[in-house]
Amino acid sequence: MNSDLIDTVLGVAGLAVRFTVYVMLISPAGIVVLASFTREDTLSFPPSGFSLRWYEAAFSSSPFMSALWTSSQLAIVATIVVLILGTAAAFAIARYRFKGSSLFQSLVLSPLIVPIVVLGLGLLQFLAWVGLSNSFVGLFVGHLVIMLPYVVRTMIGGLLVLNRALEEAAMNLRARPFRVFRRITLPLLAPSLITAGVFAFVTSFGNVTLSSFLAVTGTVTLPVQIFTYVEYSYEPIVAAVSSIVIAVTIVVILIIERVIGVDKLF
Repeated sequence: MNSDLIDTVLGVAGLAVRFTVYVMLISPAGIVVLASFTREDTLSFPPSGFSLRWYEAAFSSSPFMSALWTSSQLAIVATIVVLILGTAAAFAIARYRFKGSSLFQSLVLSPLIVPIVVLGLGLLQFLAWVGLSNSFVGLFVGHLVIMLPYVVRTMIGGLLVLNRALEEAAMNLRARPFRVFRRITLPLLAPSLITAGVFAFVTSFGNVTLSSFLAVTGTVTLPVQIFTYVEYSYEPIVAAVSSIVIAVTIVVILIIERVIGVDKLF
């Protein structure tokens, strides 16, 4: 009886902790979304009345829409490139042992432990040295650097649990290496590739610090635009823009759930 009571108490406590964590994670986004519908001229919560004026202002705002388009382009292209580079690096680390492999792995994963401010300053000086400072290429390279560790770690995990017997069976049937990779390895790694792509896209799209260091004159990413705007204005247009980004993120998650399932993805 005491054991059943203890199990019940622990179960209720676990549910309470889980509920609290969920509320803490969802509340900031919920507050931003609710504040975006206010009628007032400044950010306030709870909102005063209901209005879509700030969404109209957001969609008609050239700086925010231009920054949104820049961030989307940068994140999409960088995700495609980093998936190719990260998958190749993960194969080298997980499948081969060569001189300096440990050093190579440490260098690839180092952006995870190096403070982003230090990394941004170092990249700024390096890009200035090679003549790529204040350029979109420099910003693109910087985003690749911070995205690469997430892709490599995810792909290494996928490669370690991959059943290599299937690849060996295909090679025993005289399939060429590229055909084995295209028909066997790549489909089996699809969940890991999608997961790595999601992590890479989110890392690029939401980055503020590095994008501030490597900002290009006339080309601003959305997080930097929001951060700069909040410094000088408290208009709810920022909440409206943030709500649009949240809505796009939810749509992407729903599409992934519809196609392959979020539980299978992670």
